[in-house]
Amino acid sequence: MIERRKPTQAEVESYLKDRRNWGRWGDKGSAGAMNLVTPDKRRRAAGLVRSGRNVSLARPVNTEPSVENMRPTSHYMMTIDQPHGGGCVEDYYASFYHGLSETHLDALCHMWDKNGGWDGRDPDEILTFKGASYGSVDEWSDGVVTRGVLLDVPKHRGKPYVTLDEPVQGWELEDITKEQGLHIEPGDALMVYSGREAYAADHGGVWGGTGISEKPGLHASCLPFIRDNDVCLLGYDMMDATNLEYTIPHTMHAILYAYGVALLDNALLEPLARACIEEGRHEFMFVMCPLKIIGGTGSPINPIAVF
Repeated sequence: MIERRKPTQAEVESYLKDRRNWGRWGDKGSAGAMNLVTPDKRRRAAGLVRSGRNVSLARPVNTEPSVENMRPTSHYMMTIDQPHGGGCVEDYYASFYHGLSETHLDALCHMWDKNGGWDGRDPDEILTFKGASYGSVDEWSDGVVTRGVLLDVPKHRGKPYVTLDEPVQGWELEDITKEQGLHIEPGDALMVYSGREAYAADHGGVWGGTGISEKPGLHASCLPFIRDNDVCLLGYDMMDATNLEYTIPHTMHAILYAYGVALLDNALLEPLARACIEEGRHEFMFVMCPLKIIGGTGSPINPIAVF
């Protein structure tokens, strides 16, 4: 059980060093906690499909610049004349998908701290201009099919969204799990809904403030919850809360290199939260197929929840 207080600097450092998963999966370590998604896990996830309803967890690809989208995706169309009066149209895409706008999957090689990257690998040794040789997104190119669960923070709080001064705390995730009658199992894909759309609607259409510096979201106290429950992936709409308390480079994003847990950034979870209420349950089959980018640090993604 997580204590109902904010952890100290030393405790957060301990979460990320003393409880890390380095070496846990041996020669299969490059895939990280996705090793917990076994064939039996997939079969049981398929058993959660009852009504046949499916919900996308992806935001539309954003081609407009803003404080949340400093490097917008480029999308151009080109028409081509063909013989006998025919024609076709083709697309060109270019995307810096990491950031605060696009829904994307973070691979385990994406970040590191002073202790190294995922599984103790030296970033200088595994990263080149052409890609990563360990912890890259192509480790998951066969797709991810597992049980998904959603924790609805606004519903629990009775408020429309999480705020800057009240980030999501680890003990709240425990409370919500019990409140929703859930038992989180190893290899689950965990979604944490914080009300990003409602927050933006009340703040001039902006969630991320001035970019990196002002964001509501999950506090570092959530780290033990992720580790204790052995999830394979964390998906969230608000992501890491602004860190003004700890002298560490990352809070929730540290689960990439400490625990080997994948991150689904900028997930669109409001429609999923509605669907969970309407379906009367907060568990579903989760399906995700990243692009097969050899050595990639992640992938744009359109995850699907199936009820």
